[in-house]
Amino acid sequence: MIGYAFCGSFCTHKKSVEELKNLISLGYDILPIMSENVYSTDTRFGKASELIETVEALTGKKVIHTIKDAEPLGPKIALDALIICPCTGNTLAKISAGISDTAVTMASKAHLRADRPTVIALCSNDALSANLQNISTLIERKHVYFVPLHQDDPEKKPHSLVSEFSLLEKTLDLAMKSKQIQPLFI
Repeated sequence: MIGYAFCGSFCTHKKSVEELKNLISLGYDILPIMSENVYSTDTRFGKASELIETVEALTGKKVIHTIKDAEPLGPKIALDALIICPCTGNTLAKISAGISDTAVTMASKAHLRADRPTVIALCSNDALSANLQNISTLIERKHVYFVPLHQDDPEKKPHSLVSEFSLLEKTLDLAMKSKQIQPLFI
């Protein structure tokens, strides 16, 4: 079973759901996870309830959205891999620092302590500034793999990086073999 976690890069949720559908079509059994903000926040990109309904219908499982429910991942609920798609800069920083104060960061901590692959599809406006150190830290960490990244708008958002979601499945496949997809920056 693969854990599939959503963080609050709300503008990328539609693309993330498409990748979730793709993984399901390939036969992956998915356990959905959402940060508390994603689970409860309506934005101009959509209503939280609609995202929850879509994800639960696709996976056939209830969304894990609390720290308490995410804590057993790893020691009691063994996932083959954990995907965080999208992963915000805020969540990336917390994972890098070992902070587990959301359902997603707790799922990551619980999963990583079981030495299983975590795939991060980062979408962050400060990836090439405040979060660059966190990217570097996690690139060096065992069992953490990144979906390849590119600048989405170098002129207007020169510090922003967005994962190429279409490479999620290939990144997962290689992560399951303990390999980082290359090139990392496209």
